[in-house]
Amino acid sequence: MKKAFVIGSLLFVLTLSLGGTVASKGTESGATYEQLRLFTEVLSIVQNQYVDEVPPKELIYSAIKGTLRGLDPHSSFLDPESYREMQVETSGSFGGLGIEITLRDDVLTVVAPIEGTPAYRVGLQPGDRIIKIDGLVTKDMQLADAVKRMRGKPATKVTLTIMREGFTEPKDFDITREQIRVHSVRSHDLGNGIAYIKLRQFQEQTPGDLSSALEKFSKNGMKALVLDLRNNPGGLLTAAVEVTEEFVDDGKLVVYTQGRVRNQNMRFSAHAKKSYPALPMVVLVNQGSASASEIVAGALQDWGRAIVVGTQTFGKGSVQTIIPLSDGSGLRLTTAKYFTPKGRTIHGKGITPDIVVEIPKEPVPKERPLPGDPLEDLRKDMQVQRAVDVIKAMRIIEQQRPAPTPQAQAR
Repeated sequence: MKKAFVIGSLLFVLTLSLGGTVASKGTESGATYEQLRLFTEVLSIVQNQYVDEVPPKELIYSAIKGTLRGLDPHSSFLDPESYREMQVETSGSFGGLGIEITLRDDVLTVVAPIEGTPAYRVGLQPGDRIIKIDGLVTKDMQLADAVKRMRGKPATKVTLTIMREGFTEPKDFDITREQIRVHSVRSHDLGNGIAYIKLRQFQEQTPGDLSSALEKFSKNGMKALVLDLRNNPGGLLTAAVEVTEEFVDDGKLVVYTQGRVRNQNMRFSAHAKKSYPALPMVVLVNQGSASASEIVAGALQDWGRAIVVGTQTFGKGSVQTIIPLSDGSGLRLTTAKYFTPKGRTIHGKGITPDIVVEIPKEPVPKERPLPGDPLEDLRKDMQVQRAVDVIKAMRIIEQQRPAPTPQAQAR
């Protein structure tokens, strides 16, 4: 009787929470009410007849997790403990592996390892499927749970079981956690006035570091730029907008979002004080370029500001909003999607390069060797060299273009 009362109360609360909707949508909400009756009927049967007694709270949490798992890979339920962990600043106290992960086709998948981190050094690659974490099968594991299991104290180890295209069977990668400190900008002079800047991640300091690098190259006679966004899993949207506005005219749209709720529809435009709107550019991307990287590449491509070279990007372009709940838990809910200035959706599609340059797949050594001469590595990099060739071609075309006549200039 007590259990029936609990179920009845739950239905009553759920009905109250839908009160405004019921009044405004009539038939549709009536159908929702019928489905809620079905839900509580199943819940009652499980409580009364399942072989083991399960606390109602555990059943409700499991039901909510299942609901969100059915929406998309990025929406999830955070129990009170997970929600508190997300809110607490943990820098300096936890170690990580240095990878961005997502769910693709319901499989835990590596978006990209960040250069210089433990995951990068052991040879993880974009697209790797994580089958197990410390022997625990990841099937049906939520992203938040996977992240929690991979995080831990520096100097402790975690074993990821990986399946990769070309593998005949899954392989174990033993990785030692470290305090992850990513220097987001790396730069080199490629000679002949061509600057090379690699962005590893979009952090708060990224726009400032990029601006400093550009200013240094500009003083040394920079005539063109290769912007490398390969294996950059993304980061802050604001950083992506500030990076883009270095290269497009003031007022031009960088990215916009669209959702069902009006306050999720936002537009982000360039408001640059100093920029390089005429600098010849090539942007390098690959499967590990995601989220903020795709926003930058898409905007520069749409405005004709850069030639995009490499391979198809990851296709991670949705907005997640954290919504607190009454019992201290929370929802991470996808509420909008990103679109490029010309209205192209990023999510699930990615950015297609103007020039596709595939790199031959080679067996990855058990551990990546320590970095050698960076410039020598860039000279051996097929995609970087193609970017340099593209810039040289752009220069030839520009030199052959006839100068505008005074009459044309007057127009």
